[in-house]
Amino acid sequence: MHYTIDRASVQRHAAELLRCCLALKDHSATCTALTLLHVLFTACARMCSLSAACWSLATAPSRETIRQATLKALKAKGDLLKRLNRALTAEVPRALRRRPQQVAIDLVLIPYHGLPLHTQLEVYRSQARSGTSHFHAYATAYVIRKGQRFTVALAYVRKGQPLRDVVRDLLRQAAKAGVRPRYLLLDRGFWGVGVIRYLQAARYGFLMAVPCKGRKADHPKGPGGTRVFHLAQRSSWGRYTLQDKDKRKATVSICVKCRNRRGERGKHGREALVYAYGGGLEPSSYQWVKETYRSRFAIETSYRQLQQARIRTSTREPLLRLLYVGVALLLRNVWVWLHWEVLAHRRRGGRRLDLDQLPFRAMLLWLQHLAEEVLGVCDQVTAERSVLT
Repeated sequence: MHYTIDRASVQRHAAELLRCCLALKDHSATCTALTLLHVLFTACARMCSLSAACWSLATAPSRETIRQATLKALKAKGDLLKRLNRALTAEVPRALRRRPQQVAIDLVLIPYHGLPLHTQLEVYRSQARSGTSHFHAYATAYVIRKGQRFTVALAYVRKGQPLRDVVRDLLRQAAKAGVRPRYLLLDRGFWGVGVIRYLQAARYGFLMAVPCKGRKADHPKGPGGTRVFHLAQRSSWGRYTLQDKDKRKATVSICVKCRNRRGERGKHGREALVYAYGGGLEPSSYQWVKETYRSRFAIETSYRQLQQARIRTSTREPLLRLLYVGVALLLRNVWVWLHWEVLAHRRRGGRRLDLDQLPFRAMLLWLQHLAEEVLGVCDQVTAERSVLT
């Protein structure tokens, strides 16, 4: 038996999830919660602002009404984060809660060119990108298990906040949803004494990339720091002790996986991939370490899809920016759930996914087209003179 999935059913499912978990209520008779969601979905699909989405819909409320309705739905940051995390885990399959899973953790930085609204802690500082070194930063925890690639936790990262606290908050949010990590996959940005000591004390297995730091090879004293491992010509195992500015130390195990580039991206010669692991994790081989860490790159795909559905804005209000990031991640989770629970081909040995059946951008266009069907399309502008004959 076959069923037909159309844009109306997808819109009802996504709207009901957001309405219930975010506790959206009618703002007025003309600006209901469903109308607000239509405008939000349109802005996500067009990757534009709420004002531009209101302008493109013929019978949508004014942009000021939509703005007031959106602000009314926002409460304190902690409450908004709690509701967003509840929505992110509302449809996590039961199989992911039964046993520990691979969990990837990373930061996503949204470039920001303005001034903070309330406090300097709202704006995160990092290496320059997109013409600025100021960002609104968010951290996510992401489950990696075949086609079940759900974002299960979201955190707002403040300036100067220790990454140890960020990792702890994400793991606590995931634990509330019943998702337990078998081991963690971390980017090299989490390389530090605080994070490593916390993971070792909490007995979380972890695997992370090691940055290249220390004296260079042409230094009179020879290479130093982690650069020694990056200059290796053969795969090997080792140990390394790092120290922070407060003289605290942490010791990790090191895996060096060497390979030939073979002309990849125009490069030749040997390349050393350096990883740190610990917390009870015992790798079986160099190749296992390399292939396991490669699965972490799936979280980068989730961030690319986040950018495909994130509402653009110039507001200084951090709560609105957090809401827009959360809605984009929720829509992506809905897309993952549809492919796993509805569109997957059931067969012996596991489900077979075909992401070409409904690409993420196609689902967003479905939501946009339904909003345009309900609220109409504004496809004209006012001009002082006509140049058409």
